[in-house]
Amino acid sequence: MRYFVELAYNGTPFFGWQYQPEQITVQEVLEGTFSLLLKNKIELVGCGRTDAGVHAKQYFAHFDFDDLLSENYCNKLQYKLNSLLPKEIVIHRIFQVEDDLHARFNALDRTYKYYVAISKNPFHFPFTYRVYEKLDANVMNLAANFLLGSQDFTSFSKLHTNVNNNFCEIKAAYWEQQEKQLVFTITANRFLRNMVRAIVGTLLFVGKGKISVADFQSIILQKNRCEAKVSAPAHALFLEEVNYNFK
Repeated sequence: MRYFVELAYNGTPFFGWQYQPEQITVQEVLEGTFSLLLKNKIELVGCGRTDAGVHAKQYFAHFDFDDLLSENYCNKLQYKLNSLLPKEIVIHRIFQVEDDLHARFNALDRTYKYYVAISKNPFHFPFTYRVYEKLDANVMNLAANFLLGSQDFTSFSKLHTNVNNNFCEIKAAYWEQQEKQLVFTITANRFLRNMVRAIVGTLLFVGKGKISVADFQSIILQKNRCEAKVSAPAHALFLEEVNYNFK
């Protein structure tokens, strides 16, 4: 039987979600704790990879287990997990799903948010990227419009990744000001490795007036990672939401 786990994590101390030899990852910590409590080797399949230092306000993973776990048992398991897991990880719920529902492949879309601080704020700095130059959000939004739709995003992908293609369908991409922050929201059916951070880093060059909106469009069309600008730092990026068609 298959079970979904909804969780959230502060990615600061972790080398991303996915298991890495000789590195501490969210997946490794969770699998160890689940295996301890369920007295079986538990393997978790996540809804996607997150880079080292990236956070998730909502994340889903699934695991298979031979026995039926009642709702009451899942609630008790959630409590025990939260008691044992480090303070950077919280389990929100554990629930049974259809046996063929896959945390990664059945996600309808994913939404990321990136937080840019445009003034000094002692309560924002751990999770925002401080930019000192003046940014033109209107121009960045004009450039972001060229991201919409289904197209090849090789220009914003980490090189030499093991994927069949670099096509993604971006459904929303925009900047908005919230208090003294600029927040970039992007929703797509899938994301390539390092994609959001590369997009944000390049859009910030647009906002600073260092490249034009036409330059940004050209970078997409060239399908060459060397043409895009430096990736924005990981600590200000959050996986915000993952959507499924739960029955």
